[in-house]
Amino acid sequence: MTEPTFDLAALTRAAADSISVRRAFGEAYDQDGALVIPVARVSGATGAGGGGGADAPGGAHGDGGGGGFATHVRPLGVVVVDARGTRWVPTVDVDRAILGGQLALAAVATVWLLARALRRR
Repeated sequence: MTEPTFDLAALTRAAADSISVRRAFGEAYDQDGALVIPVARVSGATGAGGGGGADAPGGAHGDGGGGGFATHVRPLGVVVVDARGTRWVPTVDVDRAILGGQLALAAVATVWLLARALRRR
């Protein structure tokens, strides 16, 4: 019985299809007479490995391999082309704005508490 082998070329093709300019620039569409082109930041990583094992009891020999890839896509905004010209409309990342506000508040609170503790000495 032959065991299936790991196909590194298939993994590489799948990763290349996933991490491509087609992800960065989405399909353009028409909205109210304007051409809208979605834009995103795309990053990714891929890894693979393989090897042969020592003879197992009973004379069996093991070969194996594996791999995978990950893609991260973050929307940045859209390019709008209409009668007024071409313009960039950025996406507002509400989660990032809230996190930034929380970090700023934590920094101010830490400095205030530290100053208060030092004054009491």
